[in-house]
Amino acid sequence: MRFRMRCVAAVLLLGGFAGILSATSKPHAIVFGRWTTVKVLAGREEDEPLDLKVRPLYIDSKLREYTFGIPHEITDRLFVVRRVLRMNDSLPEEAVTNAYWTWQRSGWLVVDRENGHVSPVSLPEFDPDYSSATWYRDYIAYCGIADEGKKLFAVVMQLGRHKPILKKAIGEGSGEDRSGPECASPIWQRRPPRVTFVSQADQRFTFAVRGHAVETLSDDEEDEARTE
Repeated sequence: MRFRMRCVAAVLLLGGFAGILSATSKPHAIVFGRWTTVKVLAGREEDEPLDLKVRPLYIDSKLREYTFGIPHEITDRLFVVRRVLRMNDSLPEEAVTNAYWTWQRSGWLVVDRENGHVSPVSLPEFDPDYSSATWYRDYIAYCGIADEGKKLFAVVMQLGRHKPILKKAIGEGSGEDRSGPECASPIWQRRPPRVTFVSQADQRFTFAVRGHAVETLSDDEEDEARTE
């Protein structure tokens, strides 16, 4: 009798382990919805309406975020995508039933296909309206804006790190007079990885990326990089 009870307990225990393994290995369904065009308000006075194509991100049939732009594949497990927020723009004295909603561009999200986890990417000095970013591997390069738009930085972040591997002042920003991105989208090169920033004043700054470190290239090295 005791032997039979032990056998039953062993079977139940194995069945429980099998259930746990089945639950943990179940793939998550990550799907983008249809594109739709919305209006975002840009400019210092938020008086410049711009058309923006957005689409929802569903995980296991549940709406998780709204996104825009084309995702960047980091690995076969991770990808990143720009986030857009649907904000309640109603004033405090306005009735709740007359809520007024607007759209605002935000930063980047990293999505894990294996566990379905979605989290924001930490990007110091990133301005959702005026920083133009480009990805290469798990690096993102963009012009950071600080001190009310008066200072401009070349920034390179690596996914998973809390501090930039590069943050270098490259000039003055346009401040309150800015009407568009402070600099062009950074340009990446491979083998060895290099990234070039071009400011509005047409100044070029090229950096070599080596693991967790970044080095400034000399003028001769920049010329060599352009001809490769």
